[in-house]
Order: sequence, then C-alpha cells, then structure tokens
Amino acid sequence: MWNEFNIKTFPAETIVYRDGVYCPDLSTINPGQIDKKYDLPVHIIYIGEIVNKNDLFIEINVENQPVFLSVDVKNKKPAFLNIFIKNTGKNSELRGHVFVENFDTFELNIDAGHYCENTGILVHNKLLAHENTYSKLTGNARIFENCRDCTSDIGFSAIADNTAKIEFLPAQFIKSEPLSAEHSASIYRQTLAQIQYLRMAGLSSREINNVAYESFKNNFSLF
Repeated sequence: MWNEFNIKTFPAETIVYRDGVYCPDLSTINPGQIDKKYDLPVHIIYIGEIVNKNDLFIEINVENQPVFLSVDVKNKKPAFLNIFIKNTGKNSELRGHVFVENFDTFELNIDAGHYCENTGILVHNKLLAHENTYSKLTGNARIFENCRDCTSDIGFSAIADNTAKIEFLPAQFIKSEPLSAEHSASIYRQTLAQIQYLRMAGLSSREINNVAYESFKNNFSLF
C-alpha cells in the first residue's frame, strides 16, 4: 500500500484512513483527540478515492507532541474534504501535506485553529486539476487571543489543464502576535525551456505532461 500511494513512512504511531474510512488493521492508535504524549510522532494517513462529503478531525491537546499528516486522494465524482485542525498543546506542531487529483468537482476546506501559545500548524496543499474540472480550495488559519508565538502556514499550489477552473480562498484571523504566519496560492506552469528539453529527449506531449505532474506531486519537503 505504501508503494501504491507513495506515502513517506517513518517510525510513528499511525492513524490510517482509506477511501474516507478508518482502517484499524493499519493503525496503531484510534482516531480522535491526541491527548496522550507518545514517544514517537503521530502520523495521520488519509488516502484513496473519495466521493460526497468527507470530514477529518484532528485535535492535539497534549504538550510537545509532533504530528504529521499525509493526504493523497482523488475523486471521479463530486467530492468535498473538510480538514479541521485544533491545536491546544503547547509546543506541539502539526506538519502536513495534502495532494488532491481532481477529475470532476472538488472542494477542499482546511480550518486550522491555534488555541494555545507556541503551537504550530503547517499544511501545504497541492492540486492536480484535469480537463473541465472545478476545484475550490479554502484555508482558514485562526490564532486566538493569548496564543502568542504560534507558527502558522497554509499554502496552496496547483497544476491544471487549460480548461480547468480553480478558486483559491486563503484567509487568516490573527488576534495574538505570531512567531510566523503565512499563506499562499500559486499555479505551476512548465517553462518553454523545460518543454523543449523534454521534446529533444524524444518525449511526446502526453509524456511531457506526465513528467510535469509527477515532478509537481513529489516535490514536497515537509518531512
């Protein structure tokens, strides 16, 4: 399964979902609140094909706990994925990457809340939008009062067919001075030089697109 979805694994306590369903046979801990300090990081893995409305709740309320999130999903019918993150654990940090391959209509909503000082939530989201698709990507980062020195970063990037429609809606609501607070949205395009180089190497237009897709998907540096 790990080779199928290209999920980077490492020693961790795992919570695994496939096709939107929790998999107890692949998990070492139960889903829900992370209210116990583990010796290992917690790795939440959400993979497969999804349809309709899907919700993923992540709540960290223990100090000094690193949490990683890996999402690799696709949809061939209309689908919605809501990821709700609540961090109340001082010095605890969630780092995640989300990859979505959209073949139809897809909406992704990231709602991240810092409820304690010195908390971190960093989630980088990537979208591959195919022909005649619609994608809406929303990210809300909230740093509440008396939550100083937080690190917040929700970023979106996409590579898309020329017929695809994409909406980016990143937002921040900050009531305490953060250590760092960023958000971003961008579209990836191949350069003419890259295309010409690959053509000279004998690749067809379809193969050039596939190279671009794979390069875009695998260029994560969160771990």
